[in-house]
Amino acid sequence: MNTTSEFWDKSAEDLSREDLEALQLSRLQSTLERVMRSPFYSRRFAETGFRPDAVTHMSDARSIPFTTKQDLRDSFPYGLLCEPRDRLARMHASSGTTGQSVAIFYTKTDLQTWADLVARCMYMTGARPGDTFQNLSGYGLFTGGLGFQYGAERLGMLTIPAGAGNSKRQIQLMRDFSTNVIHIIPSFALLLMDVFKEQGVDPREDLSLKIAFIGAEPYSEEVRKRLEDFYGIKVYNSYGLSEMNGPGVGFECPQQNGMHIWEDSYMVEIVDPKTLEPVPDGQYGELVMTTLRREAMPIVRYRTKDLTRILPGPCPCGRVHRRIDRIQGRSDDMFIIKGVNVFPIQVEQVLMNIPEVGNNYVIVLRRENNIDDMIVRVEVTDRIFVEDMRLLHRLQQRIARDLKSELLLTPKVELAEPNSLPKSEGKAVRLLDQRKL
Repeated sequence: MNTTSEFWDKSAEDLSREDLEALQLSRLQSTLERVMRSPFYSRRFAETGFRPDAVTHMSDARSIPFTTKQDLRDSFPYGLLCEPRDRLARMHASSGTTGQSVAIFYTKTDLQTWADLVARCMYMTGARPGDTFQNLSGYGLFTGGLGFQYGAERLGMLTIPAGAGNSKRQIQLMRDFSTNVIHIIPSFALLLMDVFKEQGVDPREDLSLKIAFIGAEPYSEEVRKRLEDFYGIKVYNSYGLSEMNGPGVGFECPQQNGMHIWEDSYMVEIVDPKTLEPVPDGQYGELVMTTLRREAMPIVRYRTKDLTRILPGPCPCGRVHRRIDRIQGRSDDMFIIKGVNVFPIQVEQVLMNIPEVGNNYVIVLRRENNIDDMIVRVEVTDRIFVEDMRLLHRLQQRIARDLKSELLLTPKVELAEPNSLPKSEGKAVRLLDQRKL
């Protein structure tokens, strides 16, 4: 049974598996008809010989051609549009820092659907009308700001559009308006811990915080534990991406054991990133997603590059919407050092399990005389940094030993004093690859 006893949208959240899959098939078939209105999909389907009417069962979805980020870039700006431009209500876009920008369009109905999905996520965790929600996320073309803003307003919370950065101002707003629900990226939440200490503010005693929604960048379970202990709150993992609307695609329920993907709105698959064949539940692979309710710009079988797995078995909360594990990283985030595949989150999991380690670290990759080196620079706590040099050396050895056990290679470890490594109030830069590959 559902432990919350309440749903934001019982008709969608409390469906049986059979009814949910029937709804998915109907919406997938409608989506395939709709995408034929776009120049991109009408051409892609013709080139591959795919016929939308061939999908008569959910298993037939495997025959649908994949869509990639490069497809969206090549079709910029209107190549995937399925509605006349006079029906469009909003546009969000990626920054375009690694290539051509990607534009995502929404009708008024799309925005209402999106707000409802985010409200559903928030309500599931215990947020309620009358709560005060502070959004410590960037606004503008980035979907995280307005996505949570409209969801919180749809739910009925007092909403503070604080935006990113300005740490001291954020703390003051929390105190002035008794903020009890926040949205924040994990690296900024860690950075803010140091500001609280500097200000002499104990969030457990001096604030009203109870819930934090965390997303936008991968983070480990060890980081979640640090944040919950320091702030005295429940931290819920969230997942979203602009191509699928933004936040509200997947969210943890009170069980905090995987993120429910709202399958009435999205079709979810996990495939082997090399063979593109489906993998069984419980096995890690690349997340592939399809929008099922979007009007302006539906996208089918989108290769997200995000690595995760479907968690097998039912969730104790009672919802049958399948759960994905926390994002382990992106297939293009992985780096190879001395023949070993490494994801930055593996390093974080080790570091955050060591009490003497601070909240900030950076991985540096260098190449000298054709030999690659991996250096992990990590801040230590105030207490340990003033200890005897022999203790620091033992800590350095322990970190190297624990990293070797996890990564199967031995990196160089450099200890740094507290607050000495570069910090950002935006997404953290955890990897500096200085090799010339």
